[in-house]
Amino acid sequence: MNPSTSHPSSTWQLQDAKAQFSAVVRQAETSGPQLISVRGKPAVVVLSNADYRRLQARSNKPGFTQLMRSSPLVGLDLAVDRSQDLTRQITLEK
Repeated sequence: MNPSTSHPSSTWQLQDAKAQFSAVVRQAETSGPQLISVRGKPAVVVLSNADYRRLQARSNKPGFTQLMRSSPLVGLDLAVDRSQDLTRQITLEK
């Protein structure tokens, strides 16, 4: 699984994952995150260290709102002139 997608590449029942933990880890390293279910419900995901670090790096980036709030322009009263016309003329080229 690519970390940007939401579906693990394999699903394991807990008892199978316990019995074959080395295989679960190997699959996580080579094929992507492995979902482990308990009583038929998704419970945990085993990730490779590389996938985990990518996710951590993404979560540490500021979001758009945080970025805008930290702008040096916050609090300035900027006058922005904008046309109030509803339409404008454009020329389309062939």
